[in-house]
Amino acid sequence: MGRSCFPRCGFARIIAWLQLVLGILVIVVSISSLFRFYSAGFFVHNEDICRHFYGPKDVYQGFDINDRIAEVLTTIENLHKKLEMNLQQMEKSNTRLEYKNYLEVEVLRPVYSAYTALKQLRLPKIGNGTVKEESLIDTFTTEEIRKYITPKENRIGKINFYGTEKIYNTIGHACVLMKKELEEYMDYDIGSYCKDDWNLAQKLMVNGCDPLPRRRCLTRASKVFQKPYPINESLWKLPDDRNVRWGNYQCRNFGCLSGKNPKRGYTKCIGCFEMEKEKLKWVTNTSLQVDFLIRNVLAIKPGQIRIGLDYGVGTGTFAARMRELNVTIVSTALNLGAPFNEIIALRGLIPLYATLNQRLPFFDNTMDLIHTTGFLDGWIDLLLMDFIIFDWDRVLRPGGLLWIDRFFCNKKDMEDYTYMFQQLRYKKHKWVIAPKSQHQVYLSAVLEKPPRAI
Repeated sequence: MGRSCFPRCGFARIIAWLQLVLGILVIVVSISSLFRFYSAGFFVHNEDICRHFYGPKDVYQGFDINDRIAEVLTTIENLHKKLEMNLQQMEKSNTRLEYKNYLEVEVLRPVYSAYTALKQLRLPKIGNGTVKEESLIDTFTTEEIRKYITPKENRIGKINFYGTEKIYNTIGHACVLMKKELEEYMDYDIGSYCKDDWNLAQKLMVNGCDPLPRRRCLTRASKVFQKPYPINESLWKLPDDRNVRWGNYQCRNFGCLSGKNPKRGYTKCIGCFEMEKEKLKWVTNTSLQVDFLIRNVLAIKPGQIRIGLDYGVGTGTFAARMRELNVTIVSTALNLGAPFNEIIALRGLIPLYATLNQRLPFFDNTMDLIHTTGFLDGWIDLLLMDFIIFDWDRVLRPGGLLWIDRFFCNKKDMEDYTYMFQQLRYKKHKWVIAPKSQHQVYLSAVLEKPPRAI
């Protein structure tokens, strides 16, 4: 009887000590918070209370709260390391699973969250004891957003290597119009796990709240993530289903994403998850004159096409074919109903998570090639297309190639769109218009950016 009780009693004693430690931690955090509120003037009438709250003094009548916080942080950090070591030993010795899970979920994570939260009280010293707030800050009430967009002064009080006195974190102007969604996105426990809300983030992005603010939480990943296939296999093999978080998709595996499945959950790029079909693109002749082969396009500038951008919707097949020819291609991708970013990365290629709203994150005159297909079609507003084409022109180097691949629109609109592509006076290497249907036409072209006098 006594022997069977011993492990349970020992475990209960451990839990009792952990509860005592966590209780002391709560008291310390509460006292620290009270000092912060007292300094901010919450217990007296003060019209500038909010302004002072974001810039508390570092020393209060000889009591240095930062020193005390540092002591507590050190203690918690040592406790966290000790518990983590014990947890690893329990895993090696195959101790009962519920004990391990209890320590991980009920002890380690709360201790780490408390440690991270306490660190936030150690605010940097500010010369005048206040932070000047921009008008945009007053739009939001969630503290994490306000902290993010508040200008951060250099700690050394000098001009930094950017040539500025402060660093200004940016968010898209439309974030103000989506205040509710943005505050939901930024509502999380610092240092803990982020919510599984990438779809909310993408909704914000495509509606103009781009760039999004950074977050201070741990991103989620598949719990059963497997190592990727070697690059000689990954280019033309569907990745392991276990390497994707499928929670926000209609499908739950790559096989379900077949173009034959009417419930696949996406409408663009139908069939692009079928590798046998993808292998044929850009390397085999078709009956359509608008289908150019990669080898013919590269022959226009032999040896000069080294890096480029694939601007469209797909699974990275264009980049895969170009990689085989020692050309590095970055592929834009949005997860529009399917894990496009994940499959591009798992194939060993580079996805660029970007929307139509976004200025390309490349410097001027740097790309040898821009290829676009399946994204910019006849639905796009002419003014928006004008901004996009001029941004392509900005990043494309003189002598670089713009490959327009199977652009289509209504016949009556083709004159407007051809003007958009011709207005920059690029040299035409290929230019083909062919019927798509009774009322629609295709346009494919390869255009060369001319040199321009300064």
